[in-house]
Amino acid sequence: MKVKPSTHRPSGYAPLLAALKARVRAAQVKASLSINHELILLYWHIGRKILQAQKTEGWGTKVVSRLAKDLAAEFPEVSGFSVRNLDYMLSFVEAWAPVTILQRPVAKLLSQPVPPSDDTPPAPLSLLPWSTNLILLHKLKDPATRLWYARKTVEHGWSRTVLTVQIESRLHLRSGKAITNFAHTLPPAQLDLAREVLKDPYLFDFITLGEAAHERDLERGLVEHVQQLLLELGTGFAFVGRQVHLAVGDEDFYLDLLFYHLRLRCFVLVDLKMKSFEPEFAGKMNFYLSAIDAQLRHRDDAPTIGLLLCQDAKNKLKVEYALRDVKKPIGVAEWQTRLVDSLPKKLQGSLPTIADIERELNKPRRLRAKATK
Repeated sequence: MKVKPSTHRPSGYAPLLAALKARVRAAQVKASLSINHELILLYWHIGRKILQAQKTEGWGTKVVSRLAKDLAAEFPEVSGFSVRNLDYMLSFVEAWAPVTILQRPVAKLLSQPVPPSDDTPPAPLSLLPWSTNLILLHKLKDPATRLWYARKTVEHGWSRTVLTVQIESRLHLRSGKAITNFAHTLPPAQLDLAREVLKDPYLFDFITLGEAAHERDLERGLVEHVQQLLLELGTGFAFVGRQVHLAVGDEDFYLDLLFYHLRLRCFVLVDLKMKSFEPEFAGKMNFYLSAIDAQLRHRDDAPTIGLLLCQDAKNKLKVEYALRDVKKPIGVAEWQTRLVDSLPKKLQGSLPTIADIERELNKPRRLRAKATK
């Protein structure tokens, strides 16, 4: 008689299985990183040797073509020895060789500088795929800017598409530029990351607005393109809701856009303004943040952060004065988007009118208000 195998799992089996699965996955990632690391080191070595030979022997492009042909013949199973790719290897070394580099493990990517070496490229580069390195090489001329994007790509795990978007939107010039009162409202452990998370300006060029658009038109456009919105906000933002209801006493309030930031471990409230910054905006945001902390914030969450996005916040001194004595953490930045008038007239006519949008946006809000009474 055939005995069926037991399906009973002994005590401690599930944790053991979970631990082994995690170890296998970690080994797979480590192996993949190791292979990529060796490939980048190989390409760096080839590019450096060609560069040295060109300087000492006066080699021209014909020698590079001959090298590509001979290497491909010797290693037919290995791709990457085309003339174009050898030229890329040469450009790779030429672009990075003058840079003071940081050789560090992944976990210490942003600290502990070590003297540079001609034998290896800057540490972040060996952690990135070759195709990602080529994007950095082709789209950015300044080595320091290139290195900034390389580190951010490793830190946040950006894909090539996301990296391209971030470069084209000039993220390095906007990151950490919002005016805030974080220095006296956030604990030191949260301060630097919170500053880095906010930028100025925010680019919402994936939506189109007419000159007479209202704040809810902007809000609706952002929610309809929530994937692009999250990409523009940055890594770590999770969308919680739009027009989130809060009851304070016998009054109802609705928050424009509410997010939760996974690294900061706190709610982030975004309040949209279709006008220039005014000091009273800070007072109302302070009220909203107090209500969120009282009603939504978990005891393990960090203090809620407010972000006021205004059409114009160029009067920096006015913003600084308005935030100076506010007790809640608030940042102020501008948003930018396209105007519908810049579109062809035929396309403009196909868009809904402001009245249409306003009518649709008002429907759910009236229903919610009735439900709370």
